Amino acid sequence: MIDTLARINDAVNSFVWTKTGVWLLIATGILMTILTGFFQFTHIGHWWKKTIGSLFHKNVISHTEDKATISQFQALCTALAATVGVGNIAGVSAAIITGGPGAVFWMWFAAIFGMMTNYSENILGIYFRRKNHADEWSGGAMYYLQDGLGSYPHMKKVGRVLAIIFAICAALASFGIGNMGQVNKIVINFTSSFNIKALSSKVLYTSGDTDVTLYMLIVGIVLMVLVGFVVIGGLQRIALVAEKVVPFMVVLFILGSITIICKNYMHVGPAFAAIFSSAFTGPAMWGGATGVAFKTIITQGCKRGVFSNEAGLGSSVMVHSNSNVREPVKQGLWGIFEVFADTIIVCTMTALVVLTSGVINLDTGAIETTSDAVLVADAFNTVFKIGSFEFGRMFVALAILVFAFTTVLGWSQYGSKAIEYLAGKNAKTAVKVYKIIFVCLILSGALMTSSIAWDISDTFNGLMMLPNLIGVLAMSPLVKKITDNYVARRIKGEKIDPILSYDPEIQAANAKALAENPGED
Repeated sequence: MIDTLARINDAVNSFVWTKTGVWLLIATGILMTILTGFFQFTHIGHWWKKTIGSLFHKNVISHTEDKATISQFQALCTALAATVGVGNIAGVSAAIITGGPGAVFWMWFAAIFGMMTNYSENILGIYFRRKNHADEWSGGAMYYLQDGLGSYPHMKKVGRVLAIIFAICAALASFGIGNMGQVNKIVINFTSSFNIKALSSKVLYTSGDTDVTLYMLIVGIVLMVLVGFVVIGGLQRIALVAEKVVPFMVVLFILGSITIICKNYMHVGPAFAAIFSSAFTGPAMWGGATGVAFKTIITQGCKRGVFSNEAGLGSSVMVHSNSNVREPVKQGLWGIFEVFADTIIVCTMTALVVLTSGVINLDTGAIETTSDAVLVADAFNTVFKIGSFEFGRMFVALAILVFAFTTVLGWSQYGSKAIEYLAGKNAKTAVKVYKIIFVCLILSGALMTSSIAWDISDTFNGLMMLPNLIGVLAMSPLVKKITDNYVARRIKGEKIDPILSYDPEIQAANAKALAENPGED
């Protein structure tokens, strides 16, 4: 049965990602870039100033008095908590192993245009959001599919169906990529890097060639308790943890990476040369006897890039929509920065660590290991190893633990919002049940020996992406209209009415608030 399920999943996954999703994703990013006048380039100074340059502004970082919303910085950190995860370590090295250094170029390519996809999603998320049963903001692809695409002539049912499909896939993906897959990576890396023989020698059962030990069970229980404590506390508690942990973990990982890159500075040039030269080489000689097909290089790079920054999936919109901003474009700017920080910075650090450390021979393509996480650990060990103490491996294990742990927290919020939409009037009870199931499944992830859950969640990610991108494409004229309005008012200083919400009441209230406090956003 497992084999049959795996074959069906492989067929669907191949169609969604290789034959459809990646190309639709790139096309959407390019289209939104053109429609917004290459916004990520032409207004780079503006979005940089309004995001990273505003982190010391009180209205950006201070906690809001409204318990139903979170600050702009908390929204960013919660979104990054879900996006900066195992994909930034294991995902990048997996792309290099499968697609060669050229895959890194296509990760950058997907990210550059993915910035505007994420920007567009966030604009639509804020524009179509509404208050839920707890008086909290709710937004996401399901709402701009239902009320955006659904507002077109004869498209009401289509928009509603696509919204339901997106929400179902988001909820299911939250159990896989957002839960069991992440926890499984934590447990495997942590128990192998911090081995306690008294616990790891106690084998509970064996599945295939894998032993499930008492150590894995204990780590799983600890994770379940920690996640449960945060998740049951709701968005406010998740955001509070995210804003403390995410900046710290990202900065620490970057510093560790820079240390390795600086030590191997003589290999930085060859690493970039390998990235650019192998990005366009048909059947690449890089990769030894196997060779790497040009299509594989592109697919692996773009797919892993999306897997890392989630631009186009429509997932992070669900937490960005809880921000206390009134301007849709302002949260869109944070969406641009989110992709930039995740892929252009963090993923690039991982790639350069792997390519400059010597664990891969850039001339022959010979690789010391075919394990994605182990490859990064070996790269860190080239510098952070003293005698028999493999501090590099320990550092990577801790990084994966923190990265994956916060990813679980972020995805719990995504799944909650998806269930909230599907449950309608019964949302309050349904979300509580969902959170209990979500927390309990953490133990299953800790003891999981098959990769099928991870593989299936990969497919559900793709199935989320398709309706979301349809919604973004359908609403692209609106994104352009809102962007043009923002540029005219905020950048060119024209006196025109703002475009803030699809709901007349919300539009009027927000317009009045902005008029009274023009510097609020």
